[in-house]
Parts: sequence; structure tokens; C-alpha cells
Amino acid sequence: MSQEKPKKRALVVCPGRGTYNKEDLGYLQRLHPDKKDFVASIDAYREQKGQVSIASLDSAEQFNMRSHTAGENASALIYACAMLDYQSINTDEYEIVAVTGNSMGWYIALAAAGALSPASAIELINTMGSMMTNGVIGGQMIYPITDENWVVDLQMLNICEQALTTVNAKQDCEVHVSIKLGGYVVFGGNKPGLKALEQALPKVQDRYPMNLFNHAAFHTPLLNEISEKAQSMLSPSLFTAPAVPLIDGLGQIWQPYSCDPRSLYNYTLGTQVVDTYDFTKAIEVSIKEFAPDKLIVLGPGATLGGAVAQSLIQQNWLGLQSKKDFIALQKTDPFILAMGLEAQRSLVV
Repeated sequence: MSQEKPKKRALVVCPGRGTYNKEDLGYLQRLHPDKKDFVASIDAYREQKGQVSIASLDSAEQFNMRSHTAGENASALIYACAMLDYQSINTDEYEIVAVTGNSMGWYIALAAAGALSPASAIELINTMGSMMTNGVIGGQMIYPITDENWVVDLQMLNICEQALTTVNAKQDCEVHVSIKLGGYVVFGGNKPGLKALEQALPKVQDRYPMNLFNHAAFHTPLLNEISEKAQSMLSPSLFTAPAVPLIDGLGQIWQPYSCDPRSLYNYTLGTQVVDTYDFTKAIEVSIKEFAPDKLIVLGPGATLGGAVAQSLIQQNWLGLQSKKDFIALQKTDPFILAMGLEAQRSLVV
């Protein structure tokens, strides 16, 4: 009798804001033409709120930076793309052992892991994405902390710490570490603080420090008011225990049988909104605790793959010590499968 081939253990990584870009236009139409009901259910909710449909955003003739990246549109659009990708994973081949995500990707991870029903997921994601329709609070700026080999440069880290201290000592300036993102630090702060930080950090690669368009000062104390408002608008009853383990932005694991949904609610709308989101730590805990055979990064886009790879290099995972090692591994037996890349997607669906 032939034995069944064992499934590969997969960790799923959910993308955050800024992953649906010009080249992703038409993602839903192109890759999920048979999932119109799911998209329609999201758009029915958005119609009640007087918001543009994600179907029309996805099928627009041209990518519009202002409308496609606005929080109230980008959040629901990215959620739809990522969730439908998640549902497309070939579960005959892959056993999903855990789910994590970056920043807004945490909300998608909650939905993918079953801690939010589809109705609860769109309510949470659309509400949080629409919190700043009348004006974005502060902003975000990204800066690299690795050398060209994707190895953390301690001198760069030191420069970042000193720049933060210098800027926060200035009047009217407030900046915090918003996201630890593999080989990058994302800073969140008020406008004067970010402007001062831009001047304090040395320019590298002709691109950084780079301000992120249409991004607020997420994961910093500047969003205390948003956190309180969210808790007044969203009920703890939206949350249930997940069906699959979840790893959050502190590196905590939320297990199906020991998860307190109220604590999950408090973390999601409290801690997670106002404290640093350590995506690097989430990846570290995920690989060490669950030892996956593959990491599946949901679309849209594939920009998160680099940050995941840099996080693996920091842990010397699979013997990876540099960007060169990672590229060699991906060519022979890819460990990271990004569903936003056609060649890698074909290995997942």
C-alpha cells in the first residue's frame, strides 16, 4: 500500500499597508475572478458607509496614489487580496501551522486564523482603516539598518538611536520606533519630529530616510486617542479564539485552546495600536516555535519577502548568513513563497 506523502508545514505571513501598488492593479480580477461573492460582501459593507467599492478600485484603468493608498481604501483592498490568497493555498500539500503578519497584516492574520469571522474582519479592518479619513495623525519614515549583505550594521543601529534621542529632545518633536521590519526600522512621529529626524539621519542609497506616503504614526503613543476611539466603536464580541496559532507584534503566541478572546481584543485595539510592532520578533518566534518547511507570504505584492529574509539571516536560520545565501537558497529550493510572484505562487495554490 502506498503511503501518503506528508504535508509540508507552512507558516503564513500576512502583508500590511503599502503592499497594493501600481503593478498590483487588477489583482482580484486577475487571480480571483471566481471569488466575486467575497468581494461583494466587503463592498456591501462599504456601501453602507458611503465608501467606494474595492471592485472598482481594483478594476480602475489607472493606479491612483491618493485613492488607492488612502487608509479607508487600502485596508479593505489588501485584506480582500490577502484573504483570497489564503483561501487558495493547497491544503492537500501544506499544513498551516501558524499565522503572523506585519502591522495591518495583524488584522488579516486574525481573520485567516479564524479569530474573526468574515463579517467581524471587515468591520474591524474597515473601521481601523477609516479612522483618519479627516486627516492623518503624524506619519511614518523607513530607514535601513543592514549593510548590502543584509547583515545588521551595529553602527547604523547606534546612529538611529542617537538620532531619536536628539530629535525627541527638541521642542514640539515626537518620534518613536513604529515597526521593527527585518533590515529596516520604521519610525512614527509627528510632522516636526519626522522632519528633524530626516535631517539627523545620514542619507543612504539615495533613497533613505524615506517618508511613507499616506501612512499615519501607527504603533506609537501618538495614536492613544485612536486606540480609545476604536475600543468605543468595536465590541470584544467580534473576537473568538483562533483555530490556528497566531504570533503577534510582541512575539506572543495565541494558541487555539488557551486564548482569552478579551485579551486578544485588548492587545489588538490597545497595545498593538500604540506600541512598537516587532515584526522581526514575530518571525523569530514563528520559525523557532513552529519550525516550518516553508513561509508563505500572501499577496498583494511581494515587498515583505525581503524583510522576512533579513529576519531569517538575523537568526542564521537554515545557515543563512547573507543576502547571497538567501538568493542561492531561493533559486534551488525556495523557503519563502511569495504569492504575489507568479513563479512562487504556482508552488502554493
